[in-house]
Amino acid sequence: MFKGSLTALVTPFSASGGVDETAFQSFADWQIEQGTQGLIPVGTTGESPTLTHDEHKRVVDLCVEAAAGRVPVIAGSGSNSTHEAIDFTRHAKQSGADAALVVTPYYNKPTQEGLYQHFKAIHDAVDLPIIIYNIPGRCVIDMSVETMARLAQLPNIVGVKDATNDLVRPLATRLAIGEDFCLLSGEDATIAAFLAQGGHGCISVTANVAPAECAALHKAWADGDLATFAALRDRLLPLHAALFVETSPGPVKYAVSLLGKCQAHTRLPLVPIKETTCVAVEAAMRKVGVLA
Repeated sequence: MFKGSLTALVTPFSASGGVDETAFQSFADWQIEQGTQGLIPVGTTGESPTLTHDEHKRVVDLCVEAAAGRVPVIAGSGSNSTHEAIDFTRHAKQSGADAALVVTPYYNKPTQEGLYQHFKAIHDAVDLPIIIYNIPGRCVIDMSVETMARLAQLPNIVGVKDATNDLVRPLATRLAIGEDFCLLSGEDATIAAFLAQGGHGCISVTANVAPAECAALHKAWADGDLATFAALRDRLLPLHAALFVETSPGPVKYAVSLLGKCQAHTRLPLVPIKETTCVAVEAAMRKVGVLA
């Protein structure tokens, strides 16, 4: 089962606009050294909407190579086209990824039956564990617990990245599906309540910036060290908030650039973050203790 602190990796870009492969692999290696328990390339934080298909696949290859089996790689492979999602998931399998993170189809607004058939088609086409990515705020649609329970009957549908911000949802999902279904929060600020409701970990934006602290938070929970857990929970909250003052990954890429791990460049339609956001991000990083 996937658990603990898993990082939704940023994708570094060079000044010329291409993927900075060296910076990406160095960043992935640093994440593992800092205690991150899993890597997620080409998710929303990795700017998958503006990567070409070739770039998308290349970043997955780079991540698998950098991880070298030390931690699991869960490759983003979703699309609002079922055909494209199957293609990306096949590539993730061929590349050596341990699982695929498949987002609910955006823009199309499928029914619950459409959602089921989309995920079933991917499941049936590729023998690879699949984690459903349910994020209504970006995709407009919300997969119901009932649809998820139906999908969980398929052997390779193994969990969910839940970015609903509904803290009843992990408990309802666990009761509907069972304890073996992997419940991962997709919202850093909810992690304490999510874990208390039966969750297993978090696919984290904040872990790009504070990987050691996020890993320590989950270790404290697993060890039953609630005093340390509470201290880290409280310490990290300002950073969770600052990284979403503007649309992600603008703020988190800026934060990672302050650590010297990549440049802050994003691709249109994302633009450089405002000066006030830069100030807020820097202040939060200093408060947490990841920036001098």
